[in-house]
Amino acid sequence: MDVDSGIMRKLPPPLDPEIPPPPPIKQRNVFTVLVNSNDMLLVENEIGNIATLREECKEFVRNPSNSPILSEKKDPVMLDLVGSYQTSKGVVSLQNDRGTSYDIYIRVQNELVAAYREMRDELSMQTFGRKFNELKKEQSKAIKKAIPMMISESEPRNVGG
Repeated sequence: MDVDSGIMRKLPPPLDPEIPPPPPIKQRNVFTVLVNSNDMLLVENEIGNIATLREECKEFVRNPSNSPILSEKKDPVMLDLVGSYQTSKGVVSLQNDRGTSYDIYIRVQNELVAAYREMRDELSMQTFGRKFNELKKEQSKAIKKAIPMMISESEPRNVGG
C-alpha cells in the first residue's frame, strides 16, 4: 500500500545574497515551544501542557490587552476586503529533541496550526459571515494576510531527556 502522509509545509525560498538579511526578531515576539525526548513541553520557559497550548498560542498572537510580555502589533494597515487591521509581529518557534516521539510531535503541530485556524475562522466569521475554509479565494487570501501562519521549526537537536 503506497500512502503519502505528513505535514504540508512550504519551505521558504533560498536567501538572495544580494538582499540584506531581515532585522532580528525581538524576543518578546517569539513564542517558544520546546519538546524534549521524554515528550514534555516547555512553553515560554515554563512546563507546558498540550491541553492548553492552543489557547496560549492564540493569546500570544492576539495580545488583546497589549501586554508588554506578549507579541507586538504592527501598525494598522488597510487590507483588501478586511479593512483596517493590526497584524501580529509574533512568531511561534518550535524546537524538538531528536528523541521526541512522532505522536507528540504531530500533536504539538496540530495544536499550533489549530490556533491559527481558529483565529482565521473568527476573523472570517466577523468579516464575511462564514468559516475560513468556506471562503472564496480572494477572501481567504485577505484573511491569510491579516493572520499569517508564523510557525518556525528548527532542526531537531539532542537537548536532553
